[in-house]
Amino acid sequence: MDIRKIKNLIFDFGGVLVELDKARCLEAFNRLGFAEAEKLIDAYSQQGLFGQLEEGTISPEAFCNEVRRLTNCRASDNAMWEAWNSFLVTIPTWKLEALIELKKHFPLYLLSNTNEPHWQKAVTSLFPYNGWQAEDYFDRIFLSYELHQVKPAADIFRTVMAETGVRPEETLFIDDAEANCATARSLGFHTYQPQPGEDWRPLFDGILNNQEA
Repeated sequence: MDIRKIKNLIFDFGGVLVELDKARCLEAFNRLGFAEAEKLIDAYSQQGLFGQLEEGTISPEAFCNEVRRLTNCRASDNAMWEAWNSFLVTIPTWKLEALIELKKHFPLYLLSNTNEPHWQKAVTSLFPYNGWQAEDYFDRIFLSYELHQVKPAADIFRTVMAETGVRPEETLFIDDAEANCATARSLGFHTYQPQPGEDWRPLFDGILNNQEA
């Protein structure tokens, strides 16, 4: 792939931008009495009630009520969201600075399987930096819970294409899940799958200033 031929960038959120701590999240749910969460939470895609939350087919309030109905968890809504949001750790400063620099050269888009509690935490606590807010880094933001579509289904990629006009052959999709990258490739996108904790800035050598993490 010649980065000079790329005209658009689409970033995933979890694992690519925000660092995740699944173990911390599961421990928090265990303390609340929701041990069943371990069977449903994954670094790449969510199952059961968590999957419904990311697809936007269940409201946060209904989610909490259903958890209390199905399990021994009797925690408040706020306690559950604190446990769930403990999955998200931080967006390192070098990534935010990289996005700011890349936006000078490319249209940037975010395409994420996420849910309302996680996104609200990201907006209020993770993306703000030197006056920049979440919406400032990207030309458009596409969130599964708002679209009622989730990766790796092709429909969510087609939604991005239809609403932005990007051409797959001119677009690089960066996602840490192979299944998501596979769908993107089948539609003609260039893809890159960073490994956990990887510094992906070398992809853009000659475009990004060399910044220390």
